[in-house]
Order: sequence, then structure tokens, then C-alpha cells
Amino acid sequence: MAATGEWVLMSYRLPREPSGPRTTLWRRLRRLGVAQLADGLVALPADARTRESLEWLADDVLAAGGTAGLWVARPAGAAQERELAAGMAAARAAEYRGLAEECSTAVAAEPAERSRALRRLRTEFRAIGRRDFFPPPEREDAVRALRALGEAAATEQVTR
Repeated sequence: MAATGEWVLMSYRLPREPSGPRTTLWRRLRRLGVAQLADGLVALPADARTRESLEWLADDVLAAGGTAGLWVARPAGAAQERELAAGMAAARAAEYRGLAEECSTAVAAEPAERSRALRRLRTEFRAIGRRDFFPPPEREDAVRALRALGEAAATEQVTR
């Protein structure tokens, strides 16, 4: 059996009411790019940054009157880990495709809007990159689309 890497897992439960802490937690988990293993159980590849991020969220859950626990674990087999990685890569691929589509649309926009879109989409690209643990091929498509948008914006600056 092939060796598997370590993952940090967080289990959590939050009261249904008030719903604000649940919504905030869901958004923060989404921003981290977690793999949802089951209701109330998420995972990220283990490193200092992901462990600290989940520790902070676990503290927030406790402060909101819930329960939370963290574990470092290894999947039982390489196939299980590949499945987790594939699911995470697929989620990032969808985000990169959406970003590339927005870049293509922005190339045809008015110059001022094109520049605003470029700044916003570069920021979004960096945010996706922070949760991209298993980069899919669509990442390179997004890089090319951002580059094309940047060139279109730069060309407009030069022609003014």
C-alpha cells in the first residue's frame, strides 16, 4: 500500500440558533477550501497554516456555544486520499473556469471597467490559490486569461 500524507480534521457541532455563527463558519470553511467528509467533519492537507486555520475556527465554534475537535490523521489507503484530492481539485477547477470566463468577458468591457475587473480578478485568483492544494489544469487557463486581460488593459493605457 502506498504511503498517504497527513491531514488535519476538524469535527464540529453548532447550535441551530442563532444561525449567524453557522453561516460564518460555513463561509470560512469554504474560503479555506476544505474537503467535507461528513456533516460536521472537514479535512485539509496538514501543514502549519491549515492546522492553525482550523484551530482558530474550532475556537470560534467553542465561543459560539458549540463543540469542536481537531485531529491529525492519515487516510487508510492511497485511493481514499486520491479521492479527497480529486474532489478538492475539481472544486478549484470550477473556480478557475469561472475566473477565466470573467476575464474573457472583461476583455470586451470599457477600459475603466476592464482595469477594475483586472484588479478584482487578480485578487480572486490569489484567494483561489490559497485554497488550491492540488492544482488542476484549469489553473493555467486562468493564468492565460488573466494575462490576456492584463495585456488588453495595458494596451488601452498605452493608446491613451
